[in-house]
Amino acid sequence: MKTGSEKIVRLAELEIDPVQLEDYIALLTEEIEASLSKEPGVLMLHAVSVKGAPQNIRILEVYASQQDYEAHILTPHFLKYKTLTAGMVTSLNLVDVDPIALLAK
Repeated sequence: MKTGSEKIVRLAELEIDPVQLEDYIALLTEEIEASLSKEPGVLMLHAVSVKGAPQNIRILEVYASQQDYEAHILTPHFLKYKTLTAGMVTSLNLVDVDPIALLAK
């Protein structure tokens, strides 16, 4: 059973309006950079696009705790991102996942 102190790991699956993809990527990059530099509870945000389908974005998100995730979605930089990209995102699916091996070098 999860408690509030366990890491939150989520995969966000987004589809972006291809006409607005360049603007979306700029806003996403800005939001990720702000989150990682300003929020100690945001441990990892990795954004990629599906090869051959750049409008299909996947973001691997890792937060130190449920409280850190809840704080993250209330920050000014996240709210700016959500507001400015609302008309760009045509589909969003958030998948909670259990980490098996999260390593980086």
